[in-house]
This record gives sequence, C-alpha cells and structure tokens, in this order.
Amino acid sequence: MRTSEQTFPADFTFGVATSAYQVEGGIENDWAEWERAGRLKEPHARCGRAVDHWNRYEEDYRLATAVGATAFRISLEWARIEPERGRFDEAALEGYRERLLKMKACGLTPVVTLHHFTHPTWFHRETPWHQAESVEVFRRYSRRCAALLEGLDARVITFNEPMVLLLGGYLQGAIPPGIADGALTMKALENLVRAHVVARRELGERLGRVQTGISQNMLAFAPDRWWNPLDRALVRLGGQAYNHAFHEALSTGKLRVNMPGVATTRVDLPEARDSVEFVGVNYYSRAHLRFVPRPPFIEFKYRDTQGRGLTDIGWEDWPEGFLQTLRDVKRYGKPVWITENGIDDRAGTRRPQYLHTHLGQVLAARAEGVDVQGYLYWSLLDNFEWLEGWGPRFGLYHVDFDTLERKPTPACDYFRQVATGKRLVAPL
Repeated sequence: MRTSEQTFPADFTFGVATSAYQVEGGIENDWAEWERAGRLKEPHARCGRAVDHWNRYEEDYRLATAVGATAFRISLEWARIEPERGRFDEAALEGYRERLLKMKACGLTPVVTLHHFTHPTWFHRETPWHQAESVEVFRRYSRRCAALLEGLDARVITFNEPMVLLLGGYLQGAIPPGIADGALTMKALENLVRAHVVARRELGERLGRVQTGISQNMLAFAPDRWWNPLDRALVRLGGQAYNHAFHEALSTGKLRVNMPGVATTRVDLPEARDSVEFVGVNYYSRAHLRFVPRPPFIEFKYRDTQGRGLTDIGWEDWPEGFLQTLRDVKRYGKPVWITENGIDDRAGTRRPQYLHTHLGQVLAARAEGVDVQGYLYWSLLDNFEWLEGWGPRFGLYHVDFDTLERKPTPACDYFRQVATGKRLVAPL
C-alpha cells in the first residue's frame, strides 16, 4: 500500500456500534420468549440484564469517546416503545430521547437503527412480516421514532440485516418467528422493502431530508469445491440473493430473488426506487458453499484457507473479501458506511491486527473510488450474541459479565490511534 493510501480524509467518521437487546437489559420481546423456550445453542442462556447499558449509558459514551469515536450506533427497542399493539410507552420514548441528547452532548453523532432483529411479543402473532398489515404497523412505529429524533441530525438505519432475519427466521426457522417456508419468506421480504419505504417517508415528513439506509450483512462467497459447477452456481445465485437483492430493490425498485427449489420472487416496487441516501455494509467473513441434493440444497462452511486461524466464533478471517464487497456496492452510486465489522476474539490479542487488515481494505476501496465515509466497529462492548449467548466477545472493551466492569482491550489503543490520527498504523 502506497503512503498516500495510508491516510483517511479529515471528515471520515470512526465510530462504534451496539444494539438495544444485546446491551440494554430488561427487555421483554420475541427473543426473550425464544430463550425461555430453550431455542438457543446454550438452552439455559438468558440475556436478562445484558450489560446494563440502559443504566450505564453515560459511562459507555465516555468509553466511546475515549477511543476516538465520533459516532455511536444504537437501536431503538420496539418492544420498549410499543409493548402492546397501539399503546406507546411515553416514558420509554422520553428515555431514548434523553439518551440521544446526552450522546450528542458527548460529541457523538447518533446512528439510530429502528429495527435490529427484535419485535414486540404481539407482533408475530398479530401482524407478522408475511402479512401486508405489518407494513402499516411499522409505519406507525416509525412515525413515533421520527418524533424523538427531531433536532438530532441522526443518521437512520431502518432495518439491520433484513436478509439474516429472513434466512434465520423464515427459511431456516432458527430464530423468531421460527418459520421454514420459502413462499412466506418472499412475502416477508417484499413487506420489509415496503416497510423501509414508508418508514423513510415518515422520517422525511418529520425531519426533512434525513440520511436513511439499511445495514446489510454481506458475506464473501466461494465454492466449496472449486471444480464443481453446482457449487459455483450457488456462489453466483446465493451472492446475488443474499448480498444484493435488498440493496437492488432500494436502488432500482425491482425485487429479484432466484434460488430454485428454495425461494424465488420477481416483484416491481417502483416506490422503492432510489430510496436510500447511503449503503450500509456489515462485513465479517467468507463462506464456502456446497451443493447438497436435498432441500435447501446449500451447505455453508467456514474454512481457514490462509492459515490465519478461524475466529473464536468459527468464521474465516478474510479481509480480502471486504475489498471485494466494497467494490460490489459501488454500483449503487451512494456513499457507503461500514455499519458493522469486528472479530470474536476472546483472548483479546487478535483484534488490533484484524482492525489493521480490514481498515487497510477500506483505504484500498477508497483508492478505487468507492465513497466509503464511515466505519463503525462492532462492538463497543462485549455483549449477548443472539443464538450464541454469552460466549463470543466482539468488544473493544472486555466486560466481566458477573460484575459488569468494563476494561479496555489492546484494541482500544489501536483504534484510538487510527481514529484520532486518521492514519492507518501498524499494530504493536
């Protein structure tokens, strides 16, 4: 990498990311019900108080500024805001408003996600995503969220990783709502696109022109058997469906998924055309795809092809795929924000090198003309990691889950050097 490519522009944003259910604590929603049903990999794991960010948020804002962050991504918990259908909790809305105002006072720009996987307990029973009524319900929720964001100049993410929600919740049945039906998956996908459009409209009517987008989990894909034409076809079809179908719907107004025998749809949604101000990318790893002769015809595998060692959650450390992913989203002609990128590093020793290699790919993408404007590390804190429970540790800060004490990992110093100096440096 040439010296001229070592520097980030002065207005490049470095920040950190969290989500409500994983850090706040004290939330009763569909995931809490899923836990009580014993549906996690560790059936007795419970999120419970999480890491008590709801009460310790001021401390956590200070931790974010201490590593040079100038943006802080949170999500609003729909179950707090609308615990019963049609009844909004004014205390919860005021609580989020207070927290966002204090975030701004700390010099942190809010990046606010309206939907980060979780739902009120009534949602799947009364207005699930495969029913058209879900769009109106989300519109009404978004309208209340828009009101609490007034005057904050927040960047807004309507949906976090909608394809993960659909793959896990509607195709595999592994997360709420626990459905395994390809046709319903496609109906839910269409309604999620429509819900983004109406949410953006509500935000615009209340806030004027607001920077709005989605966060899409994007994997690099490779054939498990390079010589197998079916594996190679899966890479082509799976990459288009998983990485790009949602982004393309919000760019062109055409929703297209073609996974024969699994899920297929062709729907024109002209109202969705050009309906984002930025493209949000969550990038972690590469998956190898293998065709198997039984539904759903796909096996995902993570392989340590370069001898770097799989991350502690079992994913390949593949920074090269980050550059390719950023090249791929250049087609949408919008600014790009890295809304998540991070590593499960339980010893805390690999994260500085991970940051170095992945931030290097961001600079390489910018050198090729990709308009990457911000990088939000996942996550500020160790937290509850969905089906994995309390095992993974993605945090810049290590959290003692018994005492909830936050302690810096070696990555804090590295992140601070890069974020404040706007220059890629080698980890010590």
